[in-house]
Amino acid sequence: MNIFRTAILAAASTLALSVASAEAKTLTISWWGFNGEKLDQFIVKPFQEKCGCELVFETGNNADRLNKIKQRGGAGVDVAYFTDSYSQIGIEEGLFQKVDPAKIPNLAGLYDLAKDPQGGYGPAYTIGRVGIMYDEAKVKPITSWADLWREDLKASLSLPGITTTAGPMVVLLAGDKAGTDAFTNADPAFAEIEKIKPNVVKNYNTGSELVNLFSTGEVTASLAQDFVLGQLKKAVPTIKWADLPDAIATLNTVNIPKGAAEPELAHEFINFILDPKLQQTLAENGVDAPVATAVTLTPEQAVQWTYGADMIKNLKRIDYSKLNAAKGGWIERWNEIFGG
Repeated sequence: MNIFRTAILAAASTLALSVASAEAKTLTISWWGFNGEKLDQFIVKPFQEKCGCELVFETGNNADRLNKIKQRGGAGVDVAYFTDSYSQIGIEEGLFQKVDPAKIPNLAGLYDLAKDPQGGYGPAYTIGRVGIMYDEAKVKPITSWADLWREDLKASLSLPGITTTAGPMVVLLAGDKAGTDAFTNADPAFAEIEKIKPNVVKNYNTGSELVNLFSTGEVTASLAQDFVLGQLKKAVPTIKWADLPDAIATLNTVNIPKGAAEPELAHEFINFILDPKLQQTLAENGVDAPVATAVTLTPEQAVQWTYGADMIKNLKRIDYSKLNAAKGGWIERWNEIFGG
């Protein structure tokens, strides 16, 4: 065997090993699993084709999935989707690593709110709001958070359960109504929650439960996240999103656990889902609200989303470090009022 042929065989062998190694890579993603068919069509299959790798999934709610990552010491998955309240817990417990912005060039095209919401950890890939929904065929216009305490809403209101994403925000809003900061003095806030109790028919824990309460006419108003608005309007066309000047932002973030086996591929995946063309497709197909500024939607496409610079700049942010620290005590007091 001459030297030239030996070199060719060695190069071919190296290339074969490289290809085999790339094909053998597996990216493990922790997410909710909602919209499974659309996610498979728009994200999973295109990314697998792009990376030549395999995507596998761990599914479940925020609390269960975060607990699994904690039990494994930050290992077991490469990319984790969470609401920002839960990803903040993961950050404070040392479960996530900081991302390298240089490896996520699509960050540059995001709204500022989404680029780096948690100090160097994962970006937000979608954005939502907490506000008030009501049946305008049955309820006078609602224009402020304090309207939830109105007497005409007696026995017709649903509030989110205290362990849901939006639940603790009721305590903060009750504090605002009482003129106090619920983080430092929760007593006036819970006095206001006692006052609103006659209006509350039931606390809901899922979006489908809220849709059912409106559909059956048990409630006519609720504090809720906007992701349920489209489904709710299909069931009750007279549902209206209250035009509040200070709706609350809710972000969904993507993070890389500290024990990720494929951190480079994880960065590649995060950059992929922030591509403006994919963000446009996901918004048009009812999957997620966009965070890429280049996305343009018609009024009909945008109606269900938190969308556009003007809307996003007016959103109110929550300090989840303070909220997560306070939530344990709030849950106990909430359950004393509404029953646990």
